[in-house]
Amino acid sequence: MNKAAKYLTIFVLFAVITATTIQAHCQIPCGIYDDQMRIHLLEEHVATIEKSMNQIEAATNQNQTVRWVLNKDKHADELSEIVTYYFMAQRIKPGCEDYAVKLSQLHEMLVYSMKAKQTTDLANVEKLKELIHHFEHSYMGEEHKH
Repeated sequence: MNKAAKYLTIFVLFAVITATTIQAHCQIPCGIYDDQMRIHLLEEHVATIEKSMNQIEAATNQNQTVRWVLNKDKHADELSEIVTYYFMAQRIKPGCEDYAVKLSQLHEMLVYSMKAKQTTDLANVEKLKELIHHFEHSYMGEEHKH
């Protein structure tokens, strides 16, 4: 192998290794997503969970019931994913202002998301709405307007 080919091979290997390493930056690249959008997504998931619960109660056949249960569970899981992987893992850092309050609110959202998967009790939906509202204000600040 001549010298030029050897250097080219080393360069290509370096480029491949560097490209692989660069992609492993973090779960959510900085500046791509915004917090308010995540709050709105949480609210949308809760609205979908609520609609699914209502449709389960009104379903006239087993196929409809199964589809609405799967939909309800999917949105409860997506809500839990935002809470866990966006807010708890990325945004709420130890030592931040009101850390314990924010962490407690997020954990409670996870609990009520799980309860929403287990039943069609709309009280769980109402509790999720309340928790999201309180978290939004503690996280975004009291001066935050809707």
